[in-house]
Amino acid sequence: MPIRMAEQKPCVAPLSEEGSSLLGALGKNDIRDLAESSYRDIKEWIDLQEKRGKAMSEKDKLSQSPYTTEISKKVTDFIVPRPPNRPKPRLQKLERAFSLDEKQWRRRFKASQESLTDPNDTGSSSGSLPDTTTVLYSTSHLPDDHSHDSLASEPSTSSLGSSYPAAVESTSSRLSPNPPTSDVASDFPRNAMTSLAKPQLGEVKPVKPLPQMELNIASRALRTANRIDPDYMDYKHCSQHKVLRQSSSLSDTRLHNSMVCNQCSNESMKSTCSLLTPLRSKDVRNSYLEGSLLASGALLGADELDRYFPDRRLGVFIVTWNMQGRKELPESLDDLMLPSDDDFVQDMYIIGVQEGCPDRREWEIRLQETLGPHYVLLHSSGHGVLYISIFIRRDLIWFCSEVEFATVTTRMVSQIKTKGALAASFTFFGTSFLFINSHFTSGDGKVSERILDYKKIIEGLQLPRNIPDTNPYRSNPMDVTSRFDEVFWFGDFNFRLNKDRPGVNTILQTKLERDMSRLLQYDQLLKSMQSGSIFKGFEEAEIQFLPTYKFDIGCDAYDTTSKQRTPSYTDRVVYKSRHKGDIRVMKYASCSLMKTSDHRPVFGLFDVRIRPGRDNIPLAAGQFDRELYLLGIKRRSSRELQKRQAVKNQKNSTVCTVS
Repeated sequence: MPIRMAEQKPCVAPLSEEGSSLLGALGKNDIRDLAESSYRDIKEWIDLQEKRGKAMSEKDKLSQSPYTTEISKKVTDFIVPRPPNRPKPRLQKLERAFSLDEKQWRRRFKASQESLTDPNDTGSSSGSLPDTTTVLYSTSHLPDDHSHDSLASEPSTSSLGSSYPAAVESTSSRLSPNPPTSDVASDFPRNAMTSLAKPQLGEVKPVKPLPQMELNIASRALRTANRIDPDYMDYKHCSQHKVLRQSSSLSDTRLHNSMVCNQCSNESMKSTCSLLTPLRSKDVRNSYLEGSLLASGALLGADELDRYFPDRRLGVFIVTWNMQGRKELPESLDDLMLPSDDDFVQDMYIIGVQEGCPDRREWEIRLQETLGPHYVLLHSSGHGVLYISIFIRRDLIWFCSEVEFATVTTRMVSQIKTKGALAASFTFFGTSFLFINSHFTSGDGKVSERILDYKKIIEGLQLPRNIPDTNPYRSNPMDVTSRFDEVFWFGDFNFRLNKDRPGVNTILQTKLERDMSRLLQYDQLLKSMQSGSIFKGFEEAEIQFLPTYKFDIGCDAYDTTSKQRTPSYTDRVVYKSRHKGDIRVMKYASCSLMKTSDHRPVFGLFDVRIRPGRDNIPLAAGQFDRELYLLGIKRRSSRELQKRQAVKNQKNSTVCTVS
């Protein structure tokens, strides 16, 4: 408890030899007179209190608080009782006067700094005096031995502030320019002068520097998505006290001021600021080898690929549909493009159409409307009634090369473009893709004609033209499918089942569920692929859906006309890869909800491995069909508003009648 000697005169107990040394240092005559005078006054006050205490009743003694009882047990002979009715305004003036004395002592100390010495070397390196705590702390709640031990272990300034009386400190500051040392303070009795007044706590300072604050505040998943590229991982070898250079740009380096370059900040730098990677000056100064896989910062290199695709796998969604030339389009394409059993959308959508609707632009707008603003039309082309559309995620368009396309007509009269092939190719990072949409010759027994169509297509497609082949040593000039890493061939192949209609109906009437082996044993395409006469090197996923041809329009019944065509698997998707295992089939199914044609659409979901590339290929430069994009988004917004208005009108039109 703090106590002011200017207001009251405490009693000082007999001192030990060490205490005598303290009195000698401060002036024995002055201190003895002060002690004797204070002792006489306070003794009289104590005698008066003892007389009043005898007159107190037993009831008043029991009503005392436990806190006061405990304090009274611990009071020693050196404790000075606090006089009653202490004036508070007087205390504030004394505190202010004491602070002025302290400031005056500090000014004298700085003026005579050259003559001062610090025997315990506790001063700061800059020559300034550490802040001295001038408020006393009460030790009446602690045992004497504990107080004395803790006092002796503290530095000189803290010992002075926690045990040395305020009046003696003020007197010593006027008598000597040097502050009392720890030796003097430790020898003076800690409990000599203590008050029960409210303690005033001084500023709390840490004993040692606080540990560095952890900057890693992002989740692990976010750090993985936005992690720093491997060529910047050497930042962790920097000193923990090295600070990044302050940047004046608008990138994330502005927030790196005073950020320590350790492993923690290395992991969280990207996730807490932005996706932009910090660039080092020495990397910009160094020469850049164009097209090198090892070049740091290559747009299509391994660093950029790992940043967007940590597992280097790309999701590809392929749809093939013979629309039978119908002008009417389904009300919604969500069931076709966005199946309800798929949790996530894919990175790339390729839609191939045979016998497409007369208005190809309207078809593409409907596709853009279905996929929404996250996708853009990278390429679209047509060959007669064969259409192909390639949609890609908007943020991946920068890593695509220019798209090249080629066509082949398999009809004898080339002006009739109902049968043939339409192909599109491009490079994504370092992996080349080829997508072929074809329509082969129709007819139950025309297997050889369909095989001839296949051979004519692989020889007639002249791709690639300007884009370099990623592996020219494995290319065959007579086979377009050998000049690309990943090839997807889809369309209406028109291969039928070698079974009459009654026999097929009998099999369909049984509960096939997903086992279609009883039907597939008559499939012409599977037999031709097994013999190696068509689609050499291609694979097809397991078929677990019903035949997709031929249905009556608007229902699930197979052909009920007089022709009684045999149900068959005419619509297929096959794939081929230069490296075994690059393509994994995730799903292969048909969409039975699209009933505007006599064919059911077939779609496949594939997981494709991609590799880093070189920057010496002609890039698409982020170009896409912007007009189509805006039309599709506008249609999407209007459709949503119409739905809300319809729901609102339906609620308003509800009439309640009471009968």
